[in-house]
Amino acid sequence: MTHVPHELAEEFPHMQQEMSDLKARDGHFAKLFDEYHTLNRAIHRAETNVEPTDDFHMLEMRKKRLQLKDEIAACLTLA
Repeated sequence: MTHVPHELAEEFPHMQQEMSDLKARDGHFAKLFDEYHTLNRAIHRAETNVEPTDDFHMLEMRKKRLQLKDEIAACLTLA
């Protein structure tokens, strides 16, 4: 599958330049961005059964992804 849902560029299409700028100057934002990306890929692999997981773990990963997305959104709002 070539399309991975929930990529930050798709979640915040109007904020791509801001995300790039923030990653370059804010280490905390860069860490959040990388953690989101890594977790999003893990969720995608689980959803497509490349690396299956149980329902509880999937739910926990999705909750964490949402938390990260909320933190990223807050950083973008403040920038």
